[in-house]
Amino acid sequence: QPFFVLIALPFGVIGALLGHMIMGLTPSYLSVFGMLALAGVVVNDSLVMVDYINRRLGEGMSLRDACQEAGGKRFRPIMLTSVTTFVGLLPLMLETSRHAQFLIPMAVSLGFGVAFATVITLYLIPCSLLVSEDCGRILSVLRHWYFKPFRTPTAGAPASRSNRDKQIAG
Repeated sequence: QPFFVLIALPFGVIGALLGHMIMGLTPSYLSVFGMLALAGVVVNDSLVMVDYINRRLGEGMSLRDACQEAGGKRFRPIMLTSVTTFVGLLPLMLETSRHAQFLIPMAVSLGFGVAFATVITLYLIPCSLLVSEDCGRILSVLRHWYFKPFRTPTAGAPASRSNRDKQIAG
């Protein structure tokens, strides 16, 4: 499941780069630092979603139902975290002072990356878990179908007795 937690990270980077394009900025070293901070927020959002789904699965709920419930129940906490991060960075992103110009690329990376990755996380994590389950089921069926001709009867299994053997025995 670590894969499902990390699956949203590339989309955060895409969001950060789109933010640079929207704001007309060139990515810099500080942009990379913003992307590193972005990784923490995106992983946290993904962990919240995956943890909730795992808890529901532990209670015996089906994966589909757990994903649907997680989308509804975890929407508010994930969105509030992301919106407050983005809104908190807006003053820095829109700052025109000469002294703040070097921090703007970092704020843009973090702000736009969080905004983009949040939307992706809310859809991608549950969908990828469902696709993974479906692929596992398909592989199981294919494995059973492919290896079925190679199976031999188990050793020591009693053979069925014919009618003639039953008459002789008694």
